[in-house]
Amino acid sequence: MPADARLLLLAKHEVEQLLVPGDVLEAVREAFLLHSEGEGRVFPVVREALPTGGVFGIKSGSIPAQGVLGFKAAGFWPGNRQAGGEPHQATVMLVDPATGRPLCVIDGNAITTQRTGAAGGLGLLQLARPGSTRLCLFGAGVQAQVQLEFALRLMPSLREVRYLTADGKPNPGFEAKFAGRCSITHTLDANAAVADSEVVITATPGKGPLFDLQAVQPGTHLTCVGADTKGKREVPDGLLARARLVVDDLTQARQIGETQWAPETPATELGDLLTGKARFTRQPADITVFDMTGLALQDLTVARLLYTRAPAAGLGQSINWPW
Repeated sequence: MPADARLLLLAKHEVEQLLVPGDVLEAVREAFLLHSEGEGRVFPVVREALPTGGVFGIKSGSIPAQGVLGFKAAGFWPGNRQAGGEPHQATVMLVDPATGRPLCVIDGNAITTQRTGAAGGLGLLQLARPGSTRLCLFGAGVQAQVQLEFALRLMPSLREVRYLTADGKPNPGFEAKFAGRCSITHTLDANAAVADSEVVITATPGKGPLFDLQAVQPGTHLTCVGADTKGKREVPDGLLARARLVVDDLTQARQIGETQWAPETPATELGDLLTGKARFTRQPADITVFDMTGLALQDLTVARLLYTRAPAAGLGQSINWPW
C-alpha cells in the first residue's frame, strides 16, 4: 500500500561490503548481453559542464522484463581534492517501473569503480592477445587501480607493469597494492613504455593524447577509460584508423568517447562479441582498442544485485516513504 512504502538507503561502506568482484563481473557481463539482445534500454546520456568547474551527468535505462528502472547521477568535481574529498561523485537510484516511486538510493562511487573495472576486464578477455605479459598503465588513481586489479585477476599471464603518473612521481602506495602479484615500476617515458607493452590501459582525466602514434606496436591492445565527456581524449590522432575498434555503446562512444574524434570509424559493440552476433578473430598484428564510456545498464545490474542482497546481509537503512 502507498502508506506502507519504504525506501532503502545504502551508504558507501555498505556498498563496499556487498560488492564481490566475481559477482560484479557477472552482473556487468549480463548488462552487455542485455544491451546486445535489445532486452535492456539505454536512454540518452546527459553530460554537462557546470559554472562551478564540475561536470554533471545522468545515465539511465531499464530492463523491462526484470522490472528494473533507474539512473545514476554522477560527475567530476576537481575542486573536491582541495577539501580532501573524492572528485568523482555518483548516486544510483532504482525506481519502481509500475509507479515511478523510488525503491533504493545507493552511493554510486564504489559501483562506478567496480563496474568500470569489470568492463575493462571483459574487454581484455575478448581483445587482448592471450598470454600477454607486459602492461603499460597511465594513471595511479582509483580507476587505474581497479583496472589493474581486474587485468591481473583475469589475465594471470601479466607479469610486468609500468605505470605513469600525472605529476611524474612514483606512487609507493599504489605500488604496494600490487606487490607480489607483478613486477611494477614507475616510468617517465610514455612512448617507450607503450612500445614495449602488449596491453595499454589509459585511466586519466582525458586532458589530451598521452603518447605518440608511432609508439603503438602491432599486436597491442588498448583499454581507454578516461574519455567520457565531449572534448576529452587520451589517444593520438590516427590510432583508431589503424585499430580494430570495439565500444560499449556506439552512440555514446561517438558522442563522448575516444570515437568522438573519429566518428566514422567502423566499430563493434562488446556485447555483440559476447552474444556471438559479431565475430572477432585476432590476428597477431592487430591493434585493438576498447573505447569505454560506461553503460547505464552496468550501474543498474550491479545496483539490482545490491538491492536484493542488502536485506539478507542486514545492511542498509529502510525508511518510510509514503505516497
